[in-house]
Amino acid sequence: MAKNIPYKVSFVPKSREEEEEDEKIYNRYREIVATTLPTTKGWADKLIYQYEGFWYCPGIVGVGPLAVQDHFKAWPSDILLASFPKCGTTWLKSLAFAVINRETHPPSAQQQHPLLAFNSHDLVPMLEIRLYNDNFNGNQIPNLDMLPSPRLFGTHMPYTSLPQSVALSGSRIIYICRNTKDNLVSWWHFLNKIRTDLSLEPMKLEEVFELFCKGMSASGPFWGHVLGYWKESLERPQNVLFLKYDEMMAEPALHLKRIAEFIGCPFSSMEEKEGLVDEIIKLCSFENLSNLAVNKKGSSDHTGFPNSAYFRQGKVGDSANYLSPEMMEELDCITKQKLHGTGLTL
Repeated sequence: MAKNIPYKVSFVPKSREEEEEDEKIYNRYREIVATTLPTTKGWADKLIYQYEGFWYCPGIVGVGPLAVQDHFKAWPSDILLASFPKCGTTWLKSLAFAVINRETHPPSAQQQHPLLAFNSHDLVPMLEIRLYNDNFNGNQIPNLDMLPSPRLFGTHMPYTSLPQSVALSGSRIIYICRNTKDNLVSWWHFLNKIRTDLSLEPMKLEEVFELFCKGMSASGPFWGHVLGYWKESLERPQNVLFLKYDEMMAEPALHLKRIAEFIGCPFSSMEEKEGLVDEIIKLCSFENLSNLAVNKKGSSDHTGFPNSAYFRQGKVGDSANYLSPEMMEELDCITKQKLHGTGLTL
């Protein structure tokens, strides 16, 4: 498993002194969350906390965002896949992993491809949810220097909360966002899958809608999260690629080639002629990944949630089947107001 999930080598045994030091570090973060940060009733029967203007569920991220800021040191060759939750994260991770590893793991040899044996969240670990999360890493600060370059990570943290080394190192960020209404409905479905797993009653759409509009969704507010990466993509387009899920669904080949070029491994004319782009799209398609045994019955190593929770429909415009006309109008109004003058439309 370690061979196919490289990040696991980051958690090598430490000396007793090092373990005690890591424990002190995490205890300090937990004290900060418990005593100094705003908290309120959360979505999974636990309090959520606000850190630097954005909301986090300690049951999912622990004190990960604080630990990432202090301990993650970006390399120039790093590739960070950033997103607001439920905006196409699983698909983006699958595509990026397949592109970067296409020589060692050709998509045509599907029966041997890691994406067929592991969920993409296990192959591309989230910084704050898996690597630096005290709930899942045994209170151990990982040694990411042991990972081969280019290192591929994911995050739901807003751009303004990322460690300074991300910008200073020149590492590259690919950000994916989604239509506001579809994102809300997708989050509602995912949230209730989690609550069911925790033996909790599902939340009503009206209740989740109200929280979302107040900016109180996971890593929310949604609009502040999106705008942080959008503005940075305008200022540093060579380092931040901004993608829209809706556009990627409409023209997957075009955007897959953009991704490959951005991360420094563009498709050659021969690769395109041989159909490699289409093979990767097929390998990473919703239809293919959602029907794999690992994604139908397995559980994600990075959260313990069932992998099936990351696959529902993946369709554009599905929110119209759930939101009332009044809800859709209110979300459109808020989105228009929040994005006014930025040049961004969702």
